[in-house]
Amino acid sequence: MRKGSVGHRLLAVFVFGCLMLNAPLLSIFDKPVQVLGLPLLYVYVFAVWIGLIGLIAWIIEGR
Repeated sequence: MRKGSVGHRLLAVFVFGCLMLNAPLLSIFDKPVQVLGLPLLYVYVFAVWIGLIGLIAWIIEGR
């Protein structure tokens, strides 16, 4: 993979993360619902966070 390509992909992940953790989308998951005893909003935020970390690791390490 070219070095510039990695930078562009990381920038795309950053923008995707900003969109996924934006206030209008977060308000969709701010419901009084519990998943495994945890509020739905917390589950969503941590799932997106873990997904972003995994995606960044996949991009950095290469295919």
